[in-house]
Amino acid sequence: MAWDLLETLGNVLDVASSSSSSARLNYNSKTSKKKKSKYFTEKVSAGLIAVAGVLLFFVFKDPLPAENYTQTLIVASLIGTAISGVLFFLLNLMELYYFKSFFKLLLFSGSVILFFIALVLCVYFKSGVFI
Repeated sequence: MAWDLLETLGNVLDVASSSSSSARLNYNSKTSKKKKSKYFTEKVSAGLIAVAGVLLFFVFKDPLPAENYTQTLIVASLIGTAISGVLFFLLNLMELYYFKSFFKLLLFSGSVILFFIALVLCVYFKSGVFI
């Protein structure tokens, strides 16, 4: 008889805790849902292109060393593209790499690739470690 009472009490507590946790989950899911801006992809892409432009200005404002100039640019471009590919893969795993139009996909991908190429070039030429 005591076991039946404890079992019934346990069932009641399970039902009470599951109903309160489901209400809590529903409340959190409604409040944590943020509305994305209509032009979020375009704004991020424009920001990345602007930052890449500034980085490329710092790289190319002074003449670059003439030794292995084209080879250095090709290797830096490949490294920037590889880093971008890793970022795209991680975004795809997190299910954040989807676009409503092909133009947005090209704009975002191109701006990310340009940003990482500019970043690699800036680190390579301005750090002084590699030269």
